[in-house]
Amino acid sequence: MDPLTSPLLKRPASYDADLTATAAEVAAIVQLARDRRARTVVIGSGRTPHARESARLIESAWDRAEGTTLATITWPETGASWLRHASRFADAEPDLWVMTGPATGWAQMTRRLLWSTPWRPERTLATAGIGDPRTLALVGLINLNGLAGVTAQGTTWLVEDDALQYRTRTQEGR
Repeated sequence: MDPLTSPLLKRPASYDADLTATAAEVAAIVQLARDRRARTVVIGSGRTPHARESARLIESAWDRAEGTTLATITWPETGASWLRHASRFADAEPDLWVMTGPATGWAQMTRRLLWSTPWRPERTLATAGIGDPRTLALVGLINLNGLAGVTAQGTTWLVEDDALQYRTRTQEGR
């Protein structure tokens, strides 16, 4: 991001799919976290019913996998700065962060995280709605290298070299 501009979006996303994570998506998030040898996570979500349910499903699956959830943080879809939410999200210092929610709120939160905290996209996993190229464009792929996530079908994606790349099952097994 240009350091001379605000981290706030100039206007909300023209689309804001509010999806509940699928069983395949939740299982893939947990597997990605395990593959990265994570023991602790912080889960962040928007405040919509579907976003909160996705966070609950991920936390429940992570607990069943014997992982520890250090905190669950929610953020509003609209607001003045997101600084308080971003600080709480980043301060817990987990092995990994997990994010879910509609585009506008996620983009505002992520821009604030990049602007004001030590949060790093390469230590973050995200759900399918965030993996939409239009959603990622709200923050800019150049700012998200290393961010990984899953599709609703459980296939993984990764922002690498300023591009969104989907992994095939063969690539995931490596």
